[in-house]
Amino acid sequence: MSGMLLNLIIQAIAGAVGGNAAGAASRNLTLGTLANTIVGAIGGGVGGQILQAVLPNLLGDAANMDVGALIGNAAGGGVAGAVLTAIVAAIKNTTQK
Repeated sequence: MSGMLLNLIIQAIAGAVGGNAAGAASRNLTLGTLANTIVGAIGGGVGGQILQAVLPNLLGDAANMDVGALIGNAAGGGVAGAVLTAIVAAIKNTTQK
């Protein structure tokens, strides 16, 4: 499996977890479990890839099974997923009022 694909999978899974964590942390920032998972996975994948492009030495290549790269990709994807979920939920709440 190529390194880029493995990085993307790790980031998307971590983003889904981050999106659900953001939704669980605040009742005002939840979209529902399924939507939190989908938006978080998208945020984790896209945000993680942007972070990978900006800071390639920090995240490294997870294909080599470097623990630091795995943790970096998971952390970046998780945070990006949580942030995108919070942003989408805030926009949704604002437009519904």
